[in-house]
Amino acid sequence: MSESRTAPVKAVDEQRAGADDLPAAASSASPTWWVWLAAWPVTAVFILSNAATPLYVLWQRDIGFSKGTLTVIFAFYIVGLIGSLLVCGVVSDRLGRKPVLLPALGLALAACVIFATATGVAALIVARLFTGIAVGAVVSAGMAAVTDVAGQNRKRLAALLASCAMVFGAGLGPLLAGVLSETAPAPTVTVFLVEMVLLATAVLAVLRMPVRRPTAPAKGAWIRVPGVPRGSGLHLALGIAVFAPGITATSFVLSLGPSLLSGLLGTTSRIVAGAMAFAMFLAATGVQFAVQRLRRRTILTAGAISTTLSMVTLIVAVHTSSVPVLIASALLAGAGQGMGQLGGLSLLNSTIAPQRLAEANAALNVGGYIPAGVLPVSAGYLSDAIGLTDGATVFGVVLMSLAVIGGLVVVASRRRVPEPA
Repeated sequence: MSESRTAPVKAVDEQRAGADDLPAAASSASPTWWVWLAAWPVTAVFILSNAATPLYVLWQRDIGFSKGTLTVIFAFYIVGLIGSLLVCGVVSDRLGRKPVLLPALGLALAACVIFATATGVAALIVARLFTGIAVGAVVSAGMAAVTDVAGQNRKRLAALLASCAMVFGAGLGPLLAGVLSETAPAPTVTVFLVEMVLLATAVLAVLRMPVRRPTAPAKGAWIRVPGVPRGSGLHLALGIAVFAPGITATSFVLSLGPSLLSGLLGTTSRIVAGAMAFAMFLAATGVQFAVQRLRRRTILTAGAISTTLSMVTLIVAVHTSSVPVLIASALLAGAGQGMGQLGGLSLLNSTIAPQRLAEANAALNVGGYIPAGVLPVSAGYLSDAIGLTDGATVFGVVLMSLAVIGGLVVVASRRRVPEPA
C-alpha cells in the first residue's frame, strides 16, 4: 500500500491512541436509553431554532418589514451560530460538554422571553442571534455528548441519533408553533412558553448526563476556525460538499417557504406553513433510519441527488404555481440535508477521537451554515427586486449546480481513498 493511502490510517491510529486522555463516562457503556436521552437537548434547542418560522407573517403584519428584512432576521441566526461554532467546539473538547451546553440552554431560554415580548425588528434580531449561539453549542458539544455517552462500540447509533435529533427538532418547532399559534390565545407568546418548558427538561437531562470533563492538555488557540486532525480533511470535505447544499435548501424553505405558499396557494395559514416544514424535516429524519446501514459515501451520493432533484422541482413549482410540486421539493430538500448530515457525521465519528470530535462537528456545520445563511438572504433580496418566481429560479439553479458538484466530488473520492471502518 502506498504512503498516501496509509497516512490517514496512521493519523487515525494516533488519534485513537490519545483517546484515553479523555475519560468520558461513555466509555463505561452507558445504557442505550441514555444515548437516546443525551440527544434530547439537541432536539429541544432545534425546536426553538425554527419555532418562529410560521410566526413571521404575524410579525410582518404587526411590525411591518419586507422579505429582504425577513431573510436578514434569519441571517442573524446564522451569524450567532457560526460565531458560536468558532468557540464552542474547542471549549467543549477542553472543558467538557456540560460547561458549554448549560449556558447555551440559558441563552435559548432568554431567546424565548425576547421572542414572546418582541415589538420590533431589533428584538427579533436579538432573539435569533441568541438562538443561533445556542444552536452552535448543541451541534458541536451536544452531538459530541451523544457520541461520548454511546461509547466506542455504538458510534453509528450515536451519529444517527444526533443527526435525527437535529432534524426532528427543526421540523417539530414550526409544526408546534403553527398549531399553537392558530388554536391558542396570544399566538406569539404561547409557543415560547411551551418551548421554555421543553428547554427546562433539557437542562435536567444535561445535569444528569453521564459525561466527565476531559483531562487532555489544551493545545492551540481557544477561538479559531474549527478543523480536524491531519488525515481527516477529506472526510470533512466530503461531508460539507453534500451537507452544505442540503441545509441551504431547507433554509430557503424555512425563510421563504411561507411566502411561496402565500403566492401559490393564497394562504397565510400558519398550520400549513408549519406542516410543510415539519414534513420536510420528518423526511430528513425518516430517510436517515432507512439508509443508516449503507456505506457512508453511498449515503452522501444519494443526498446530493436528492438536493439536486429538490431544486429541479422548486423551479417547476414556482413556474407552474403547483403546491404539490412545492411540497415535493421540500421533502427532497429534507432528505438531501438528512443524508448529507448523517454521512458527514458518520465519517467524522469513524475517524476522529473524542478530544477533537466537538471541534470536528463544529467544522462540518460551519461549512454547511455559511452558504445556508448567504444564499437564502441573497434570494430574499433578489426576490424583492425581480419577483419571487425569478428569485427562486436563480436560487434553484445556483444550488442545483453546487449539489451536482458535491455529488461528483463524493463519487471521485471513492477511487482514491477507501472508506473508514
